[in-house]
Amino acid sequence: MEALKKELKERIINVLNLEDITVDDIQDTDALFGDGLGLDSIDALELIVLLDKEYGIKLADPKQGKEIFQSIETMAQYIAQNRTKL
Repeated sequence: MEALKKELKERIINVLNLEDITVDDIQDTDALFGDGLGLDSIDALELIVLLDKEYGIKLADPKQGKEIFQSIETMAQYIAQNRTKL
């Protein structure tokens, strides 16, 4: 699970072009939106695409995203349970 969390952090930084942020800056339980990492709705769309392309997970309901994208921890747990690509 730790490897998945690190991989997720790296992919989020790359996909969202977060140039001033390193893997070490993102804590597993930090909020991704709002006061935490400060992502917005456009970033959420990018994360949905990332889940589909990298892990084979398609989100049909946008409300799922709110639960899944709370933190690196919640994303990693969801991916571990639902991924179709390794």
